[in-house]
Amino acid sequence: MRAGKPAPYYGWYLAITLAVTETISWGIIYYSFSVFLAPMEQDLGWSRTTLTGGFSLMWLITGVMAFPVGTWIDKHGARALMTAGSVGASLLVILWSQVTTETAFYLIWAGLGVCAAAVLYEPAFAVIAQWFHRRRSTALAIVTFAAGLASTIFLPLSDALLRGFGWRTAVLLLGLFLASITIPLHALRLRRRPADLGLQPDGASHTVDALPSALRGVSLRAALHGRAFWLFTLAFGLISVSAAAIRVHFIPFLMGSGIDSSTAAFATGAIGIMQVVGRIIFAPLDQRFSTRSIVIGVFALHIVALSILLFGQSMILIGVFILIFGAAQGAATLSRPSLIAELYGVSHYGRISSIMALFLTLTSTAAPLIASLLYEGADSYTPVLWMVVIFAVIATGVVILAGRERGGTLRASTTATQPG
Repeated sequence: MRAGKPAPYYGWYLAITLAVTETISWGIIYYSFSVFLAPMEQDLGWSRTTLTGGFSLMWLITGVMAFPVGTWIDKHGARALMTAGSVGASLLVILWSQVTTETAFYLIWAGLGVCAAAVLYEPAFAVIAQWFHRRRSTALAIVTFAAGLASTIFLPLSDALLRGFGWRTAVLLLGLFLASITIPLHALRLRRRPADLGLQPDGASHTVDALPSALRGVSLRAALHGRAFWLFTLAFGLISVSAAAIRVHFIPFLMGSGIDSSTAAFATGAIGIMQVVGRIIFAPLDQRFSTRSIVIGVFALHIVALSILLFGQSMILIGVFILIFGAAQGAATLSRPSLIAELYGVSHYGRISSIMALFLTLTSTAAPLIASLLYEGADSYTPVLWMVVIFAVIATGVVILAGRERGGTLRASTTATQPG
């Protein structure tokens, strides 16, 4: 490096590191399950409701763990937490490959719920919120740009491993891969806050006292006392229900429409590509429009995409669905942390975000299980499709209503800067 040339801001190394680990963690812990759902059903002789119940249990526990995880990150940073989470997740995925009883299956997925809370988006977003202010949307886009390809990479990969080795060996190999990449990256690269390295957010040279109050943040108590927080929580919870029900059941849904498993896995993975597109579009829009306006547009796109599936399952309609739904999902992933950081700052971001994540998880945990029950009751996915469309419509209306409360929240954020 030439003398006098400043070193790249360390926050960008963190964003790249998290891009890699989030892609792998989401791909294995979350997306691979749908590939192995039918083979496990046939091999173990358990019902689809039983199997998706374990997956739903994971998300329930992930939600319960959100606040402890957020509190830990606000106080201690993410390094030890995300490293331990990667160790635990890797071991549990390996144990999943050997499961033979329902009790063991549920214990494994309960443990994965704890680990998922420690390694998936919530702690990663908290890291980005601490290290970036003006460039936050760009940093979030980097993390989620790669992670948006998790389904694109790991659904076909999981299907290939399944066809080549059977579901047990496929899961075992995925667990070993998860361990070999995420554990060392989390342990060696993560840091707590910019100040620990003598830096400021975004690599700026100004002092902490000169930073805007929004960067320091509104207290947890003040955030929870605002009506807007709960309205946005409800809206994102409903849209999460819709998305989770579709994502977990999309491969079985397509196979039930006469599409072979490999094509179904590829089509589902293509949603990830469009998620990346949605995030690329979102990053510059965040600088030109209010986050709430973007959220309304994103939720409206969910309504359009989900409604398309009600008109049939031809390859053309499925293709249009993938384009719109994937882009909307990609933008939604960025819009929530951006909205929280914009309204409430970063000093208590981990705890404030975790409260919302808790309720989002509680509302969406039941989605795959409810979808299974609706499917088994009607022997059709039509009731499921109607459910997700109606929830998306309600979510959009709630965001519009929440906009009336936003001004008061922003005024509170300029004054409520004391710890709480």
